[in-house]
Amino acid sequence: MTGATSPALGVIAERRSRVRLLIVLMLFIATTINYADRATISIAGPDMAKDLGLTPVQMGYVFSALSWSYVLAQIPGGWLLDRFSVKWVYAAAIFLWSAFTLVQGGIGFFTGLTAVILLFALRLAVGLTEAPIFPANARIVAAWFPAAERGLASAFFNSAQYFATVLFTPLMAWIVHTFGWHHVFTVMGALGIAFAFVWVKTIYGPKDHPSVNRAERDYIEAGGALVDMDGGSLNATSHAGRTIRQLLSNRMLIGIYIAQYCITVLTYFFLTWFPVYLVKERGLSILQAGFAAVLPALCGFAGGLLGGFISDMLLKRGFSLTAARKIPIVGGMLLSMSIIGCNYVQADAVVVGLMALAFFGKGIGALGWAVVADTSPRESGGLSGGLFNTFGNTAGITTPIAIGYIVQQTGSFSGALVFVGANALIAVLCYLVVVGEIRRVHLDPH
Repeated sequence: MTGATSPALGVIAERRSRVRLLIVLMLFIATTINYADRATISIAGPDMAKDLGLTPVQMGYVFSALSWSYVLAQIPGGWLLDRFSVKWVYAAAIFLWSAFTLVQGGIGFFTGLTAVILLFALRLAVGLTEAPIFPANARIVAAWFPAAERGLASAFFNSAQYFATVLFTPLMAWIVHTFGWHHVFTVMGALGIAFAFVWVKTIYGPKDHPSVNRAERDYIEAGGALVDMDGGSLNATSHAGRTIRQLLSNRMLIGIYIAQYCITVLTYFFLTWFPVYLVKERGLSILQAGFAAVLPALCGFAGGLLGGFISDMLLKRGFSLTAARKIPIVGGMLLSMSIIGCNYVQADAVVVGLMALAFFGKGIGALGWAVVADTSPRESGGLSGGLFNTFGNTAGITTPIAIGYIVQQTGSFSGALVFVGANALIAVLCYLVVVGEIRRVHLDPH
């Protein structure tokens, strides 16, 4: 009897754990808080501009402040991830960006130019400390997920940018309406600090997690997962300059990087100018704008999950990795060009519907981080992700400023929406013409 039951018990004992699902949920929550903290400035923007007397161009520069330091810190942030523990670099980043967000609530104690300078400096600090997050997300997904699950996992954490709007935009708009714009920063900063401690207690690599079993480790490793979350080597990080030169000499990666810049233009329009567009161009109150932003965000969230699902499904059905990634990216970006249609309609409901369609398409096409996990060199995932994010988030600098100038010079947002739609088209051309086959890059050690 014992001999008959022991094999069955052995089968039960080897049933795969699903710790990787908890890991990607934590990435999703961290990314949601990350994007909510970025969006605080757009929700507070109209009332803040009134209090501080900012012009559209000045608002554009304040909106872009986070991205200046965020972009400049991408390569150092990627180096930190390759050199030190991903878990602890990530935890420190969450704590610090949340603390700087919280301190922004004190800007109300200052006036005039002093308030503007302090706000700009604090947004720079937030961007600096947020820099390692997305390269770390890609590294963690590459360690925990086999290739056939990586598209949906990456799309899931990336779709948090939309969920942040769904969950927090109405809340933040209510806080501004009820208590004043300063308190948005205080509430969001405190939330992030609390989450940093939860992160430390929950995140481990596949080799070290107390709840993962051998069956799950073997499954993800056999499927192409890197397994070692801290897979960088001293040699790779000691030759960061040579590594970056090799990455930048790769045509496939250059196409991916430029496309990511163009895709991120849509993200930063939504994070910065979209509520202002609804208030200034469409005449909504800030509270109405906060709720109007929910539908496009929900559609972006749904599109993000659908894009990852489609990509992984194509891969499982025998499509090449190249086709499985490119089909949703190209299709989604073409759909996102519907944002230009807002220039030709009057009804607010139709405008919100077109925005929802555009962000649904953008969500479908936002598979860049899955592509990073597919292509990054094994020994230098942090630097590769940091370089990718440097290109992408340069749009966070240029987009708010460019739109600020367009709005100030033309007196409307029509040209701004064409600018956003044109970038979606360029992203399509990059993936169709420049990128070619999607495959993992191998560095020359010499």
